[in-house]
Amino acid sequence: MKLNKKTYFILSTLVLIFLAIYILTPAKTDVSNYLSTPVIKGNFISQVYSTGQLQTENSELIVLPQEMNSRNIDLYEIKVTSIVEEGTEVDSGGYVATLDHAAVEELRTKAAEDYETAYNAYEDAKIDTNLNLSTLRDELLNAMVDLEEKKIVLDQSVYESPAVRRQAQLDVERTKRDLEQKESNYSLKQKQDEYKVFRAFEQVRKQQKRIDDIDKLFDQLEVKAPKPGLVIYSYDRFGKKIKAGATISRWRPQIAELPDLSSMISKTFINEIDISKIKIGQKVTIGIDAFPEKSFDGEVIKVANIGQVIPNGDAKVFEVTVKVEGYDKDLRPAMTTSNIINTADLEDVLYVPMEAVFSNDTLSYVFVEGRQVKKQIVALGAANENFVVLNEGVNEGEILLMNQPEKPDEMPFEGLEIYSRLKSMEKDSLTVN
Repeated sequence: MKLNKKTYFILSTLVLIFLAIYILTPAKTDVSNYLSTPVIKGNFISQVYSTGQLQTENSELIVLPQEMNSRNIDLYEIKVTSIVEEGTEVDSGGYVATLDHAAVEELRTKAAEDYETAYNAYEDAKIDTNLNLSTLRDELLNAMVDLEEKKIVLDQSVYESPAVRRQAQLDVERTKRDLEQKESNYSLKQKQDEYKVFRAFEQVRKQQKRIDDIDKLFDQLEVKAPKPGLVIYSYDRFGKKIKAGATISRWRPQIAELPDLSSMISKTFINEIDISKIKIGQKVTIGIDAFPEKSFDGEVIKVANIGQVIPNGDAKVFEVTVKVEGYDKDLRPAMTTSNIINTADLEDVLYVPMEAVFSNDTLSYVFVEGRQVKKQIVALGAANENFVVLNEGVNEGEILLMNQPEKPDEMPFEGLEIYSRLKSMEKDSLTVN
């Protein structure tokens, strides 16, 4: 069959077009040697796992006797010689612990010696004052008699010569000045001695008050429970539990506590990598190692602002407090908990395995499979141990490479507008803060 000219022209044109497309279109990248994964759409849950320890939210503290705070007692710390076993149920006023009697007895002996010294000084001050003032009173009396005699001589000199009368008058004036000086000295010395006796008496009173305070402290060395409850040991400043032989200072006076078991919390520590995910109000599932069959609902109520270094390590952790909802009679302080903190619970979001996302110093990106692999900028969302949410940059079902293709640094970025928008949002956030 012969083709007419028109048909032949059309077929020739189509062949040329297909040939041009084939020549101009780059060959499809061979990705057969790469691992890949599709972009998944669905519900996404992010969780952080940690272990913790049960504590009571509120408790009644059992502390050192109040007399330890007296300024008169030079006792800044004291040893616990005995204490009831942790977990003991006590009644109000029941025995809890005994403090070191020997230390207080030694203090009492020293205070008695100081009192004796102060009392003797007080008695000596009174005697010295009486002797001093008695001597001054005699001198003052003699001066008064001398003045009286000089006045008599002056009166009798009325018939004497002017020189004799003048001499008698000068003697009276001189004796009067001497009397006034002795009166002033006596008044000053009397005040000085009175103050000296007063100070000595104050030392006696102070030492007596010290003895009284020590005696009161001695009577309080048997520590009693302020109310009924379960005795739980407190911790010293080094984080060790108080027990027999431990030393307690009056600046950290807790010996033990009576916890309120109706309100429990779990204290846990989150590493610095995950702490940014933790927020107050997040829901928590709490397991108890002692009762594997039990679990409790909880909620994050406090997140520490400052981290702390793990002993014998370099990693930093942040303390997080989780409130345990409900009450269970089997729960006790110091029980170990396993905490699952729900940091995100999202519906209908796009997410991929962590391995499919790459990053440099400024942005995150993925490699989208196609005739040509595309280096696409993405906006990251919530993440868990295995997956990360992609808020922008990809579509459901697209195939992403999980390892980088050859010469990735030579590939241009797609989606620079996403990067610009993210930087703008970051700048606005810093401005608000």
